Amino acid sequence: MEDKPENDWDPRSDGVLKNQTAAYDEMRRRCPVAHSDYLHWSLFRHADVMQVLDDPQTFSNAVSSYLSVPNGMDPPQHTRYRQLLDPYFSAQRMRAFEPACEAIAQALAAQLPRDGEIEFMSEFACEFALQIQCAFLGWPPAWRTPLLEWIRKNREATLRADKGEMERVALEFDGYIRTLLAQRRAAGDAAPDDITTSLLRAQIDQKPLQDEEIVSIVRNWTVGELGTIAACVGILAQYLAEHPSLQQDLRTEPALLSDTIDEILRIHAPLITNRRVTTKPVEIGGRHIPAGQRITIMWASANRDEAVFGAPDACRPAEHAAHNLLYGAGIHACPGAPLARLELRVVMHALLAHTRRISLVPGNPPVSEVYPGAGFASLPLRIE
Repeated sequence: MEDKPENDWDPRSDGVLKNQTAAYDEMRRRCPVAHSDYLHWSLFRHADVMQVLDDPQTFSNAVSSYLSVPNGMDPPQHTRYRQLLDPYFSAQRMRAFEPACEAIAQALAAQLPRDGEIEFMSEFACEFALQIQCAFLGWPPAWRTPLLEWIRKNREATLRADKGEMERVALEFDGYIRTLLAQRRAAGDAAPDDITTSLLRAQIDQKPLQDEEIVSIVRNWTVGELGTIAACVGILAQYLAEHPSLQQDLRTEPALLSDTIDEILRIHAPLITNRRVTTKPVEIGGRHIPAGQRITIMWASANRDEAVFGAPDACRPAEHAAHNLLYGAGIHACPGAPLARLELRVVMHALLAHTRRISLVPGNPPVSEVYPGAGFASLPLRIE
């Protein structure tokens, strides 16, 4: 049995949590492949992360003790599920969904104060993420309140690392989905023609999806979508509040939005990490890592690597786009990237179109989320 490696850092220390971006930047320079009891082997450099993404045979995605479709699977199983699920994010489906997305974004933006302050995360970003997810999956508006409560409980359990509570909250969410599936089955041909109903009729290997598979798919889409989209909207609004000239450029040239959004989210990550497990001994970044070891991909560091992006805070969308890992890379690149890009472009266009200026509130600074969260727990903004 190999000796347990010494810890190179503590991801939960006060110094790291006080400013995660700065801490990860420092780790990338000081100890780019680092061990800790909490995150196991963490990879901070872009090149090392790409080694993992380009070699799914050595770095397996099968890291969860629960069924995780498809992101917790490896080929060939992963391939079959991606072939089934990727069409839900096709260009045709995105065009069809855009009017509904536009309506939600415009309605929320129209409710903003003309001249006043807003707690942006709770009053706009989270509400947009919730409404847009319900619309995409075909869920009833009445679900928004219990889902919002579920998000709160899930966040609190995750921050406390309370595994028992996290499992209970997860089972509560599963119950929502199983109830909805039962209602759709009972409705038969009268069931709404939406994505949730479509999953009930989908097949894998010429067999209908089992309820546990559908629940896993929807859970992965929902948990990721609600938290990450809300974080993205908050990050974008805060960045533009700090960069008024860019804010104005995007008002006058909305065609720049899509690329600029990707670049801002490269600078300030909406998703901090991802996990893998080694299937055989491997050397990465000069460190020997045995088989069966947990690997933590540090997106929030790799996307700021000076060796690839130069000054990490420089906003240069065209120059950085080819290496931006916002939506991952390789066979496990995020299948929902087209949906996320649509939603973020539409909501930021609506936000800018309904305002003259967005600024921070003097004396009332934003409060950052802490790992595993990203973005802002609270974001007071002045809207004019």
